Amino acid sequence: MAQSHIQQADVIVLGAGIIGVSVALQLQRRGRSVILVDRRDAGEETSYGNAGLIERSSVVPYGAPRELSKLMRYAFNLSTEVRFDWRQMPRIAPWLWQFWRESAPKPLARAAADMQPLIERSVSEHEALMSEAGALPQLRRAGWLEVYRNEKTFEQARGAATALHPFGLNYEVLDRKALQQREPHLTNAVVGAVHWLDPATVADPGALVKAYARHFVERGGVFLRGDALHLQREEAGWSIAAGSARLEAPEAVVALGPWTDKISRSLGYKVPLVMKRGYHVHFEAEGDALLNHPVVDADGGFVLAPMAQGVRLTTGVEFASRGSRPSPVQLDRTEPLARQIFPLRQRIEPKPWMGSRPCLPDMRPVIGRGFRHKGLWFAFGHNHHGLTLGPITGRLLAEMMTGEKAFTDPAPYAMERFG
Repeated sequence: MAQSHIQQADVIVLGAGIIGVSVALQLQRRGRSVILVDRRDAGEETSYGNAGLIERSSVVPYGAPRELSKLMRYAFNLSTEVRFDWRQMPRIAPWLWQFWRESAPKPLARAAADMQPLIERSVSEHEALMSEAGALPQLRRAGWLEVYRNEKTFEQARGAATALHPFGLNYEVLDRKALQQREPHLTNAVVGAVHWLDPATVADPGALVKAYARHFVERGGVFLRGDALHLQREEAGWSIAAGSARLEAPEAVVALGPWTDKISRSLGYKVPLVMKRGYHVHFEAEGDALLNHPVVDADGGFVLAPMAQGVRLTTGVEFASRGSRPSPVQLDRTEPLARQIFPLRQRIEPKPWMGSRPCLPDMRPVIGRGFRHKGLWFAFGHNHHGLTLGPITGRLLAEMMTGEKAFTDPAPYAMERFG
């Protein structure tokens, strides 16, 4: 048997999604030698499957609804937005209860304040990395549209947008005529929209993560295939096997998204991480129909986004175990609704994509030190905003790890808040 050789660096980063790749790049920019490890190529798991939004306008986290009617619809799987695998309820019930409590007005306002330093820098940090990586042409600065099917919900949306005035967001309220000018191929099934102008979008988030990873390697970083679950504590730091190599570093970063809990539990960290699964499928558009912006159908509970692969239909949330079989019921329910607002042809792929969003009940990610171990760091649990917050998360963690003055207080994102 061939003897493995030892490869050393300052830091091993586990996970090559948008969070891990961003952490690796930000550490590299600060002079650290980094080995990035993943079982697959960069950007091929959760980071691939989203709607391509860099969501500068999501200043208030997605909390649990307070209206009894909506809660009942969710509970009986009557909504296109949320679906439960009831076999998982005994396991996730404590998480749901904590999430509901954290979604009350005062805790939600605190969460929004804690998340604002990250959200408000999300686009600018992506722009900086894109410029370095030669990927800036991928960035679209046209925002996204939140469309409504009836006047009542549209009027409520106008009020909700006005309530966000203290956050300084830019938006336009579009009646049916103005919306038709901006998106000529949307049908009359929608009566109006709020056009959020601050967010940016990309047409292929997986390709963007690959561009960042390629830039990391071109700058001298090392990207190797390996199983992160084999991470081991050593006297001088951390080690992991990657092919025929044994990797060693004084510090390690765990950025494995929905798989983070497999390592955190084994090391004694009890973190209430739950997966919100989601699905997508691509369509061809009818004739010469074009979609100029991502469109969130607020009443229908889905997103249509113009992507490199076609028009991507993405679903809301499915509460199910990470390893259970796909059940794309939400796609089947929302496809007819999507066809009501935009002329779609057949599905492009024979099989829908499925991924898992790693979610924490207080709607803040973990970014910081593993308090039980020297040289161990975590970056995970970004809920619906992994793509949005990747570069700014990488910056904050790199500042903490290198002793640089952090741009914001990292305390709200500490692992210690879960004891």
